[in-house]
Amino acid sequence: MYFLLYLIAISSTFATPQNTPKQKPSPTLKVLAQASKHKTSPQKVLSTLEQTKKQDYLTCGINTGLAGFAYSDQKGNWTGFDVDFCRASAAALFNDPTRVKFVPLTSKTRFTALTTGEIDLLYRNSTWTYTRDTSLGISFAGVNYYDGQGFLVHNSSHVNSVKELDGATICVTPGTTTELNLADYFRKHSLKYSPLIVETVQQGIKAYEAKRCDAFTADYSALHSIRSTLSSADEHTILAEIISKEPLGPAVRKNDDQWFKINSWILIALKNAEELGITSKNIEGLLKSNNPKIERFIGTINLPATTQLGLSKHWAFNMIKMVGNYGEIYDRNLGPNTPLNIQRGLNKLWTEGGLIYGPPIR
Repeated sequence: MYFLLYLIAISSTFATPQNTPKQKPSPTLKVLAQASKHKTSPQKVLSTLEQTKKQDYLTCGINTGLAGFAYSDQKGNWTGFDVDFCRASAAALFNDPTRVKFVPLTSKTRFTALTTGEIDLLYRNSTWTYTRDTSLGISFAGVNYYDGQGFLVHNSSHVNSVKELDGATICVTPGTTTELNLADYFRKHSLKYSPLIVETVQQGIKAYEAKRCDAFTADYSALHSIRSTLSSADEHTILAEIISKEPLGPAVRKNDDQWFKINSWILIALKNAEELGITSKNIEGLLKSNNPKIERFIGTINLPATTQLGLSKHWAFNMIKMVGNYGEIYDRNLGPNTPLNIQRGLNKLWTEGGLIYGPPIR
């Protein structure tokens, strides 16, 4: 169309002499002019925050089933460490932790579900890596659990070290850093193995219990979860060696800076709340605090950046009151009073020798 208009314009530049009889406008030109008048502008694409607010709930991708992290009972009620981070985000956004739709995803489908818009936030024990962060169309918004890869073995195998698994069949889930680390480690140490690919943790547990594989490799935390669900947990051992770094965290779609920052600061706030001693039980009493750090956190001191981010003044207050701080979420799902009883280790506060550290809210 534009090329045709261009030709018409060019032809008018080289007009015929004035004594040439005046010609009627071309029917084609009329049609083009009319179309130009009625041409509609493209419909505005909603940001992730706008779309989430419009649908009135958060869509959060989680594991298909991993005790302690994401697990559904017979009534469809989800619980777990990652589940609570989804709920914390909903509380910050809607002042209601129940305004979240959980979408269970396998290791192979999780990133596609995020990039295609099936979910808007991914909390599915996913490792932050260079390749994932730069080439999949996603951005990691932080780390909610520092982990590493380990191995679960049958006590009857008398295996005490990973290097004793030479020639073993090993259960592993596809599309994971676990699969890649396994190959790297065995190649580095000139060991042989046969991978038994299992699409889900549940399939892996069945294969492992049936002794179709000699060992199950996964994140160290996941192995605690797997071991806790076995019929005779005491007959299985998690080997001491950790063969990789696995910083697990939430991911969002790329090129939506507002949504990225919202979810990044939600995670940071959960960590800062524990450091400041702000809990779900004492936060209401802190409304009268004269500690500037606490005042900024709970919203009694107004920060213009909060409005610019698209959150309410008391977003952090609501989130902690309804879901708790990082430590409360950890203890509720993975701590000493749970079947998993995973020591916090690297997931302690930085003031206690761990890596949990958040930039200041000010």
